[in-house]
Amino acid sequence: MARLTPANEERARQLIALYPHHRSALIPILHILQGQDGYLSEDGMKHVGELLGLSAAEVRGTATFYDMFHVEPVGKYVVAVCTNIACMLQGAYELLEAAQDQLGIAPGGTTADGMFTLEDAECLALCGNAPCATVNWRFFGDLDPQRFAQLTEDLRAGRLDAEVPPHGTLSRVDRNVGLGAPGQSVHGAGGPPPPVDVAAAAGGPHDAGIELATSLTMTAVIAHEGGRGLDHTGTRTDAPGGTDSQDQR
Repeated sequence: MARLTPANEERARQLIALYPHHRSALIPILHILQGQDGYLSEDGMKHVGELLGLSAAEVRGTATFYDMFHVEPVGKYVVAVCTNIACMLQGAYELLEAAQDQLGIAPGGTTADGMFTLEDAECLALCGNAPCATVNWRFFGDLDPQRFAQLTEDLRAGRLDAEVPPHGTLSRVDRNVGLGAPGQSVHGAGGPPPPVDVAAAAGGPHDAGIELATSLTMTAVIAHEGGRGLDHTGTRTDAPGGTDSQDQR
């Protein structure tokens, strides 16, 4: 698949409607495209550019700047093993070597069956559970070669499908609110949003707030039990202050 599906194009247009300037939706829409195909295809990036009024070069330039985006096909699971100082002292290089032996690939490679891509990562910010790795940005700590082998076996068997979606699914939270600039109208598939009192939003004299809401289909509450990261389902509405376009969940 190359261009955005009709459903994902609709999601993209809804995202565009959240921003005073259309190009501000570029990164969130690239995540939609990567969630669809697992990577950013040339036709897909061209389609995103068409939606935003950007050249293919502008879209590709942004995509290649950030290491979370892949412009070539990768495995269903992108496994990043941290080798920074805390993990290194806890055996990260031995873990990475074991991962290479078990998967039969070097960092940057993808297994012949398309299941795994292996990466040598910088700090993954899970130092308290070193050595650690992420699988499609989901955390797994306190790893050793045996636990890594069990992890890959569980992934192959589908036992972790509820916790680890295929590569590209950054967030299970859809943003549905945006902030308009003064005097500007934002149009999109969902129509223009209601006007925003910027002074009030900043705590001005009107003392009115902006109501934000997110639809949460899966809350990724990271727990660590024997080195495994676990998700827990839940629902949340009316989350004041939640202005980030995407949360990693």
